[in-house]
Amino acid sequence: MKLESLPASNETKARKRVGRGPGSGMGKTATRGENGQKSRSGASISAWFQGGQTPIYRRIPKRGFNNKRFATKFAVINLSDLEKHFNDGDIVTPEVLKEKGIIKKQLSGIKVLANGELTKKLTVKAQRFSSLSVTKIEKAGGKAEVI
Repeated sequence: MKLESLPASNETKARKRVGRGPGSGMGKTATRGENGQKSRSGASISAWFQGGQTPIYRRIPKRGFNNKRFATKFAVINLSDLEKHFNDGDIVTPEVLKEKGIIKKQLSGIKVLANGELTKKLTVKAQRFSSLSVTKIEKAGGKAEVI
């Protein structure tokens, strides 16, 4: 690089100032073109707009079957919740859980998960159990009964 090829301090390019009259070279239409939606003020076209034609999400047929609305959803409860809310020797049922406010809705049933530790001897009655939760309940001296 040579000294004469370095840019002078006043060689920075000025920003384009559009719509400032005919003398600027960018007056009248302010580089927007003559007509059309984008030339108007306040024009904002959404990314999915396709110029008045039927959008692609309406042209593609909605076909097939979706099993999502028939899926079984379980109210999930952890062993740490049972440890916190119940005493030694208690019987835990879905009705008792709802009554104590531990679960809001019973949904398709209760599923007991093994998150946390259980030290109390509980009889837990639920629709589903994880395999590790059954071993932890039985290790603490309790019972896991499937309803």
